[in-house]
Amino acid sequence: MSGIILAQPLTRESFAPFGDVIDTDGDNHFPINAGKCERHHALARPEVGGDNAHVLISIARGTPYSFPLTLAMVERHPLGSQAFIPMSPRPFVVVVCPDGPDGPGTPQAFLTAPGQGVNYRRNVWHGVLTPVGEEQDFVIVDRGGDGSNLEEFYFSHPYEVRLPEGFQP
Repeated sequence: MSGIILAQPLTRESFAPFGDVIDTDGDNHFPINAGKCERHHALARPEVGGDNAHVLISIARGTPYSFPLTLAMVERHPLGSQAFIPMSPRPFVVVVCPDGPDGPGTPQAFLTAPGQGVNYRRNVWHGVLTPVGEEQDFVIVDRGGDGSNLEEFYFSHPYEVRLPEGFQP
């Protein structure tokens, strides 16, 4: 193992180098539909580039992982951002890595608050979708189009990701 990573609470500030936190805690909201709906506006900025690029919206059903989690691989998408928005108030684990000289740097792990989602910026190394405790559905917003939009990196020595002490899924 390369080391132990403890998942920290996901905040806008801690996640800013990697992308956007998607939740309703921000100030950019206003009423619509004659006051019957509150719109939380521009929570993330999807990014797409390359030939015939377009934004896709999908739903994925993720199977929960056991913890501690062995983190052996991360991936990135050079041609577009990728957002995961939970369809239930269950938390999930988000793993990201800064760029290093020969690939991804040391991973960081975050535990979302119920209902939080994330938008990974283009070219950000990140772990796979990691539900905690039970099966979970997510809306995915990412890129479609020509060209290869997936790079995978396998660590020479895996990391171990742990949930915070006392956390109960």
